[in-house]
Amino acid sequence: MHGPAKLIEQGRQFPFIVVSPQCPETSWWPYETAKILALVDEICETYRVDEKRIYLTGLSMGGFGTWAIAGAYPERFAAAAPICGGGYPFMAPNMKDLPIWAFHGEADTVVPVEKSKEMVDAVNSNGGNAKLTIYPGVGHNSWSQTYDNDELYEWFLSHSK
Repeated sequence: MHGPAKLIEQGRQFPFIVVSPQCPETSWWPYETAKILALVDEICETYRVDEKRIYLTGLSMGGFGTWAIAGAYPERFAAAAPICGGGYPFMAPNMKDLPIWAFHGEADTVVPVEKSKEMVDAVNSNGGNAKLTIYPGVGHNSWSQTYDNDELYEWFLSHSK
């Protein structure tokens, strides 16, 4: 009901495959990284996928999942865009070669903006290429502005492994 899947439902067309898995109700995305990688493998086996141009994004818990998956399997992705999430700074060295553009609402009371700042700073302090867009006055829903912005998709498509 959010993100690219919502935009597609509204008639938007993208020049790429969009896969939007939903986390099982009894789980948490950062603990499901192997399942996401298995899904990516299945999609690659089933469809014509340019494996040098696989991008990763997620919002809220999916933002946490994006950081976790990017940290566990950075070699599988061309770029990542976590939205209003956080992660484990000890994984930052793994992401130093992965372009990352994080997004967060400055007034988020569900996931504090410091969570994104901490991860971006950790990646960059390890020689990485992470940037952070903070939306002033925006709460937890920083995904609508992010996914409605064509610059995100242009940025994704500008990256290849």
